[in-house]
Amino acid sequence: MTIVKAINEIQKELPPTVKLVAVSKFKSNEAILEAYEAGLRDFAENRPQELKQKIYDLTDDINWHFIGHLQTNKIKMIIDKVSMIQSIDSLYLAREVSKEAQSRYIVKDCLIQVHIAREETKQGFSENELLESIIELKTLSGIRICGLMGMASFIEDTTQIKSEFATLRKLFVKLKNLYFKDSDFFKEISMGMSGDYRLAVEEGSTIVRIGSKIFGNR
Repeated sequence: MTIVKAINEIQKELPPTVKLVAVSKFKSNEAILEAYEAGLRDFAENRPQELKQKIYDLTDDINWHFIGHLQTNKIKMIIDKVSMIQSIDSLYLAREVSKEAQSRYIVKDCLIQVHIAREETKQGFSENELLESIIELKTLSGIRICGLMGMASFIEDTTQIKSEFATLRKLFVKLKNLYFKDSDFFKEISMGMSGDYRLAVEEGSTIVRIGSKIFGNR
């Protein structure tokens, strides 16, 4: 299946309230431009060096999202180049991103990554850690918390996957009601990838991050 056809098929399934972000890590500039020509403007990378090179090489009206674990010594490399950092996975990282953004007189849109999978390898805040940290996170003036991001377990049990997505949605609603009731920008739930985005949309996702279903397996 061509990239254009894959994008069209996915977009037919998605409600207008759900943004499609193409995960372009390890993909060629030619493949990204093919997706761009099909109308996509939101792309995601997880390695700062690769992201920086693609930004240099490609058209400047792409909205880049950073979705990988961000090492603090790489913040400077991407802070003013991405439209959103979706993977703020610790209070320490949030502080450092805010500090770097402030030094450049910008405010960076961010999502807080929450650990919802039963797999230990996934990064992110636990629900308790986030509830304990949310007051300070809100006060960091270099970042704007626009919502939550999470990854479900990499399994075939759809009941468990839906349960994990529902957990993220419930936490989003709790935070919205308790801390962000008057914040229009706190509106994003980024969950769902190539194998489970349909389940994520059913559970309230507003951003899906899709790579292999668009570009094929690497």
